[in-house]
Order: sequence, then C-alpha cells, then structure tokens
Amino acid sequence: MALDRQEMTMTNPILPDLLTLTGAAVAPVEALLDRARAALRAEFMDGGRISNAKVEANQTAAHGLAWLATYVEALRQMQKWAEALSEAGTFGEMEQLIHQIAFGEYLNQIYGGIPMNQGEVVRLSDLGLGLVQPSHNEVVKLMLEGNSLSARNRLVALMRDNHGHATFGASGLDEELEMVRDQFRRYADDKVVPYAHEWHLKDELIPMSVIEELAEMGVFGLTIPEEFGGFGFPKAAMVVVSEELSRGYIGVGSLGTRSEIAAELILAGGTDEQKAQWLPKISAAEVLPTAVFTEPNTGSDLGSLRTRAVKDEDGEHYTVTGNKTWITHAARANIMTLLTRTDPSTDNYKGLSMFIAEKEAGTDENPFPTDGMTGGEIEVLGYRGMKEYELGFDGFKVKSENLLGGEEGKGFKQLMETFESARIQTAARAIGVAQNALEIGMQYGEDRKQFGKALIEFPRVSSKLAMMAVEIMVARQLTYFSAWEKDHGHRCDLEAGMAKLLGARVAWAAADNALQIHGGNGFALEYQISRVLCDARILNIFEGAGEIQAQVIARRLLS
Repeated sequence: MALDRQEMTMTNPILPDLLTLTGAAVAPVEALLDRARAALRAEFMDGGRISNAKVEANQTAAHGLAWLATYVEALRQMQKWAEALSEAGTFGEMEQLIHQIAFGEYLNQIYGGIPMNQGEVVRLSDLGLGLVQPSHNEVVKLMLEGNSLSARNRLVALMRDNHGHATFGASGLDEELEMVRDQFRRYADDKVVPYAHEWHLKDELIPMSVIEELAEMGVFGLTIPEEFGGFGFPKAAMVVVSEELSRGYIGVGSLGTRSEIAAELILAGGTDEQKAQWLPKISAAEVLPTAVFTEPNTGSDLGSLRTRAVKDEDGEHYTVTGNKTWITHAARANIMTLLTRTDPSTDNYKGLSMFIAEKEAGTDENPFPTDGMTGGEIEVLGYRGMKEYELGFDGFKVKSENLLGGEEGKGFKQLMETFESARIQTAARAIGVAQNALEIGMQYGEDRKQFGKALIEFPRVSSKLAMMAVEIMVARQLTYFSAWEKDHGHRCDLEAGMAKLLGARVAWAAADNALQIHGGNGFALEYQISRVLCDARILNIFEGAGEIQAQVIARRLLS
C-alpha cells in the first residue's frame, strides 16, 4: 500500500518524555556490555593473560563484543547530542524522530542480533550471556514503539520539506564549524558533483585545478599548527571538510588524507628540522605526499614487512629494495612516507623505520621517472580519481637526513600514532559517502513514478530513506565524539576504531539501499548510484579491514 504526502504528515508519533526514556535505556545496555566483557575475559584468559589463540578461535564472540561496545557508545553519544540540542532549544521534531528511531532500532538489534555485515549477526548468547530478555520498561517501550512505521513516515515527510539535502537534523557543532561545513558544501556542489561521475567513468585523475583550489582553501594544512603554515584547526574541522568533500566524491574527500597522515607523522615523530622543512610545504600543497606502507602478501600484518633500507657506506643515503602495493596517488606525489626494515636481523615491527622519501612527480606519459623506482596501476572498481599503484624499489635512494626522527627502529610506533586521526578521517569520509547515497536515493524516489505515485510514497522506500538518515546521524555523532577526544588530548584509538567500524557499514548499507530504490537503473553505469556503491565498498577494507578493526577494539576492551 502506498502512502500519500498527507498521510505521511498527519500525525506526530514522537514518544512522550523521549529524553527521559532514552536516558534511562543507556544504563541497561552498559550493564550488558560489562557482563559480556567479564564473560569473555573469563573465556579468553590463560595464565593470567588474554590468550591470542583463544581470541582467534572464537573471533565471532570477540568481534561481537566490539560491535556491542560500538552500539553502546553510539547510544551514549546520541543521548549527549539530544540533550545538548534540547538545552539549546534546537531539539526539533526531525531531531527527536531521528533520536527515537535510533534508540528503537539499536536496542532491538542489541537484544535480537547486531549485523556485523549482511551474513554475520552476533547475538548476546554468542557473548556468553545466554538468552537475555529486556526487563527495563523504558527499553521495552523504545523497542516496541521507537522505530515505528509512523515515525519513519513522518521523518521522511520532514526530510522532503527540507529538500532532502546535506545534513538532516542539527549536527550539534559550533557556529565556526558549521561555517566551515557550509563553505565546503557549496564548493562540493559547484565544483565536484557536476563532474565526479565523469571522472569515475573515465577513470581519470582529479584535475590539478581542483587540488590547487583546495590548497587555497586550506585543506592540506587544515590541522597543521599555524607556526608551520597551517590553519591550526581541530580534528573536528578535518572531519567536517572530509565529510562534505566526500559527499561530492570520495576521491576529492580523500585528497587531504595523505597530507593529514604525513603531517601527523612529522608532527609526532619528526625532528625540529624536518618539521620546519616539510610541514609548510605540505600545508601549501607545494608537495603532495603519499603513504607507502602496505606490501604484497602482508596486508594488515605490518610487522612482517620485507622492504629493506640499507645505509650506504658514506652515511649520506639509504638504498631501498622491495615492493609495495595499494599506494594511492603515488604517481603525482612528491614525497612518500615510506615504511621499511632497517634492521635485517628482525622479523617483526621492532626493525622498522619511517622515511620521508623524496621523488619526482610523474606525468601521464612517464608516471614514475625517479631512478630506482617503478610502478604499475591497479585497476579498481571504485575509489578512483587518485589511482592505486604497485611500486617496485631497486637501488632507490633516500637521504639519511630524511629518516623520520633521525633514529632507526621507530617506524612502527610512529605509524601507530597516526592511526587515530586516519580512522577518524575515514569515518568522516564514510559519512559523506552515505549522505551522498541518501540524497541521490531520495531524489530518485521523488522523481520516479510507479503505479501513479512517486516511489518515496511507498512505505518500504520511505523506510529505507528514514533509516539511512538515522544511521548517518548515529555514525556522525560517534565520529564527532572521536574527534573531540583527539582534540582534547585523550587517547581515542578505541573511539576512532568504533567510528570507522560503524561508519563503513552505514555507508555500504546506504549505498546498497539507494541502489535498490533505483531498481534496474541503479545497475546502469550512467546513474551516479552505481559509482557510490563501488566507492562505499572500499570503506570497510582500507585503514584496517572491518575484521581487523573489530579485533583491535576487542583486544582493547579485554585488556
């Protein structure tokens, strides 16, 4: 049965005392998490320590714990968001519905089964808790009434009145960050959206003019301190910029990622001379960095890297030999943050060192002109615009002065210090991709007519759009919280990992559902959603595959 516009807007299905209900629902799920953590600690303990072998033998439980913790933290942050908006007098009908539906759905999934992906659902019984029935009245009420059809219909009606564009509901950010968002939203709409699909279909590099414009807007020096030529903005600004640019095209939203990683490496581990030399150049986009870490057959096992860097007899250079893969934007880059093994007697992370390796930027005719270095393009489904490469090093020279920090054996530790920012930024890109999918799906739902009605007036279509909007806001608040923790000097690898874990799933679900709304047309290359689906798929793989991410979160929770 289809619902017309009047039926979708005639009722207000917000639950009475909503904030009281949702606030009271947080403590019970926190208690569930504590019980699950205690049960799994007991199961995985061996000789007073958590056994890696036992964790790996029951990855479903370990990773399920990570997902449960992610949901609990997400609900905490949604409650904080709602309370802050309420106090500011901006907790409107749309925001209340998003909040209510989020709690209704996530509580049902916590007690009934959390989807780690389409084919893997983790249940509380998998975490050693047996069959758990909700006993708190507030939890039960939200589970029964929070995510109702009438609530979803009303939310979509409000979204239609809001023209289905950009951020649904108040984000909770301060005025300055909202101004940053508005600036980059307008740039994405004017300079990215009209061209993104053509860039994708032709598998073209993003034009240098875009990079130059973004440099003028400060993208590459956004979080670099002012003393080094940057803007000194918080990580929250980086999140907003990445989100809006990725909403236009993930390739453009990712242009700043390598600069962010390189700057973070140099700020955290570089010498004073290295900071003074490289940070102003990165900030002004005088050099374009690329991250050169991954090797064939190693994937996430960075400790087993085999690319060698041997110091020459004169002490002026290191000679690099080995192979790297999945290197983004490598041809255009001027510098590489290059992770190598400098101690051949080791076979783990302790023998690794990081270099700021200089290279000549390539051209279409000669992408890798630097002596001692070769490269070949890896053709990919999506995440185009910068291109992916395999690299070979044979006699490649790096100046000794470009050893990061001036000390060997610190590479792995230096890299670990960048993971928080990288994963926060990836979560932001995921939100942007999901938002793009929502807007494309909603516009198609408005325009496409079937059986005398717009698709959006059919309940299963409108429900898809409602859940996209809700989950985007959930992932957004978790990501903003991670950035806030980073900006305030708190360790946030756990929160950043959760934001990336959830954001990647939300982006894929949004893209998949938006394509479903398109029907057969979504499978046609000419429609933008086909690109968005391909782009969304990478988010659960790079910067730590979902399984690795869940493993890392679980280890932190159990330690």
